[in-house]
Amino acid sequence: MFIEPNFKGEKRGWIEVICGSMFSGKTEELIRRLKRVKIANLKVEIFKPHIDVRYHETKIVSHDTNSIHSTPVESSKKILELSTDVDVVGIDEAQFFDSDITEVCEILALKGIRVIVAGLDMDYKGTPFGQMPNLLAVADYITKLHAICMKCGNIANISYRKTADASQVVLGEKDIYEPRCRQCAQSND
Repeated sequence: MFIEPNFKGEKRGWIEVICGSMFSGKTEELIRRLKRVKIANLKVEIFKPHIDVRYHETKIVSHDTNSIHSTPVESSKKILELSTDVDVVGIDEAQFFDSDITEVCEILALKGIRVIVAGLDMDYKGTPFGQMPNLLAVADYITKLHAICMKCGNIANISYRKTADASQVVLGEKDIYEPRCRQCAQSND
């Protein structure tokens, strides 16, 4: 679905993507940007996938326990329905959304909305995760964050899974995942 932009006196939107491994500060950065937008008295809607209930059912919560209210949604199309009359849309855990998330973000940006998206760019195997590669391809601005490797102290870009579960999506925290660099992720110990 293509919406023809009208730039005559209209505000222009864009897409910002914050990506990286677990424990790199993606959600913390998303919350920081959204709080600044609220201070500026802009109208904001914040969304997360309904399956992410690790910390709270309706809040986006960082590992540092900072939080901001959000609306859990089952599909990315629901974001379009709920994003009327807003200046900014925030989306957390974008890798868990369906294949329409990229189109949804582009439609919002064409409507003049600033879209800020955060998500894991790679899964626990170090391969591109969900729709994140597509979001990165259409993003106007990209922020790649890194954690610190729990084995060697170098920068980490892999969310290493400490369990044998081979499913791509396994919700968890430090009990299941730890940040590792490329080399230490290969050592499997």
